[in-house]
Amino acid sequence: MVWKLNLRFVFTFAWFYGFRTISRGPSYLIANISTPLTLLFLVFMLSHGELVKYAIAGGFLTVIASVALQSSGDAAFMRIQLRIQELFVATSVSSSDYMVGLTMSELVFSSPGIILYAALGIIFHVFTPVGVLVIIATMILLLVATSGLSFIISSSIAHVRNIWGIAGILSIVMTIIPPTFYPYTYLPGWLQYVLSLSPVTPAAILVQGYLGLSPVQPVMWLILLLDVFAYFTVAKVVTKWREN
Repeated sequence: MVWKLNLRFVFTFAWFYGFRTISRGPSYLIANISTPLTLLFLVFMLSHGELVKYAIAGGFLTVIASVALQSSGDAAFMRIQLRIQELFVATSVSSSDYMVGLTMSELVFSSPGIILYAALGIIFHVFTPVGVLVIIATMILLLVATSGLSFIISSSIAHVRNIWGIAGILSIVMTIIPPTFYPYTYLPGWLQYVLSLSPVTPAAILVQGYLGLSPVQPVMWLILLLDVFAYFTVAKVVTKWREN
């Protein structure tokens, strides 16, 4: 439960592994935002600017999801190589504290990309008052869902050398194939639901709808919440915290 979280640990870990990572290795930050920015440029050029608002709206979600999914490599490295979880097990830190702390660090690490897309959104007049609130809400839910998925992946890997490739492929598949950089109306209805296995899909459909770019589909709130609950619950179960 939220009220049982060790908030001191959560915010300390988020500061150390989020903000300090940005200051120690800015090249990682540039690498993480380069893909969505490159796709934004391509969408702008190929559509002659017609789809740029869709690409900017999807950029918020892509930055959040890609950072969270690629963090599975960090989680696996800390578990297998550094054995940091063994250190936490001997303290009052719970698996939930650790998962939320790493999730918050991902939010901090994503913040420069979010600020950049916010500036682009202002320049291209993408935002609406309701749309801004929906973007914030969907980013939070998407962060929890994709972080849960990253923990599921990292807990299922026995060797660190396997995780980086898997994380990279999954990040591309789950953030590029969903309608993040193009109108979701391009997809048939049944495919929208199939792609909702990636929480990026319902998040993108909601953001496009409430920004006035495409028709609103309120049912996607339910699907996104189901994704959040499913991935985070499974992650809590499979996260290797104590040896049985």
